[in-house]
Amino acid sequence: MDSHGCSNGLREEEIDAVAMAVTAVVVNTMGDKESSSHDMLMRLRQRRALLQSVAEAPDCAATCEAVVQLCVALTSGVFPRQTPRWWIKRRTGRTWEDLRLRDNATDEYFRQNLRMSTTMFNQIVAVCDAYMEKKVTHYRMPLPVEQLIAFTLYRWASGETYENGTSAFGIDRATGLQAVRDVTSALLQAYPDAIKWPMGRRRAQILRAFQSGGLFDATPENLPHGVVTRGYLLGDNGYPVACPWIVSPYGGIDQDADAERFDTRQKVARGCVERAFGRLKCMWCLFLRTHKTNLETLPQQFVAVCTLHNILLDAGIDFDENLLWEVDANDVRRRVDLGIVGNDERGRGRCTNVEGELLRDALRDRLTLM
Repeated sequence: MDSHGCSNGLREEEIDAVAMAVTAVVVNTMGDKESSSHDMLMRLRQRRALLQSVAEAPDCAATCEAVVQLCVALTSGVFPRQTPRWWIKRRTGRTWEDLRLRDNATDEYFRQNLRMSTTMFNQIVAVCDAYMEKKVTHYRMPLPVEQLIAFTLYRWASGETYENGTSAFGIDRATGLQAVRDVTSALLQAYPDAIKWPMGRRRAQILRAFQSGGLFDATPENLPHGVVTRGYLLGDNGYPVACPWIVSPYGGIDQDADAERFDTRQKVARGCVERAFGRLKCMWCLFLRTHKTNLETLPQQFVAVCTLHNILLDAGIDFDENLLWEVDANDVRRRVDLGIVGNDERGRGRCTNVEGELLRDALRDRLTLM
C-alpha cells in the first residue's frame, strides 16, 4: 500500500527509481542528429514534457503511462539513437562504408585494414591534402581525398588486386590506378625526410659514392692489421662479387673457432635486418608475394610504403605480431613465408676483392680480442 492510497501502486522510493531509470534511458539515447533549429526545439520540448510527467507521477498508473509514452517517443524518433556498439562484425558490403562509420570499434577496424589508428589516418590526410589534385569534370565531382588515401593504404596493406580493392571502395579500376599514383606522389612530397638515405638509391650510385669516398661518413675506426673503416654493409654468400664495403660470412663446414664465432655474430646482426624487412612485408602485404603490377611505378610505391612505415614507427604505432602468422589451407597456423633467401654457398669461391677479405679478417680478429 503506497502513501497515495493505490492498493497496487508503487511506493514513493520505487517511483523515484523508475523516474531515474527513465531519465537515464533518455540521456543515453540522446545523440547528435542533423536537423533544423525548429525541429530540435520541438524535440527538446517533448523530452522536457515526458521527463516532467515521470518525475511528477502521483501513482503507479501515471508512472506506467509515462514509461509507455517514452517508449513510443523512442520508436517515433523523438530521441534519435546513438550509433550502436559493435558486438558482431559489421556487414555493410563495402570496406569504405565501414571505414566511414564512427563508433567504438572504428579504431580497431582502421588498424586491421589500414594499419593505423583513425587519428593517425586523419593526420596523414590533412598533410597530403595539399598535394592531391582534385579533378573536377562535367560528369562528376572529385572523390574525397580521404577515400583515395584509404583505398591506397588498403591495397598496400591487403595486397589485393585492383579488381577486388576497387569494388570494396565503390570505384572503378582506372580510378584506383590513378589514386595509387596520386597518393604515392603526395606521400613522397609531404614527407621528404621520412627516410634517411645514407647512400645513393641504386647500385651504380652506391659504387660512385664509394669511389668518391662519400658512401660512409662515420668516424674512422681502427681495426687490427692496420685496417681502417668508416662503415660497411652486411651480406650473405649469395652476393656474386665481394665488394670492399660488403662483409660476407666465411661459410663452409670445417671452420676454426674464430671464423665460426664471426659467422655467428654476423648472422645475428643480419637477422635483425631481415626481421625488420619481414615486419615491413607482413604489414604491407603488397610486397609480400609476387603479383601483377606496373613495374615503372612499383619502385615509387615501395619508397612511399617505407615512408609510411617510418611515419608510423615515429608515431609509436606498435607492430601487430599476429601479422607474422597465417593459417594455411589445412587450418594450421604457421609463420608467414617472407621470401627472404637465407645464407647459402652460391657466391662461395667468387671473393676476388682483397680489401673485402682484409676487412672481414680484421673484424674477426677484433671480435676475438673482445
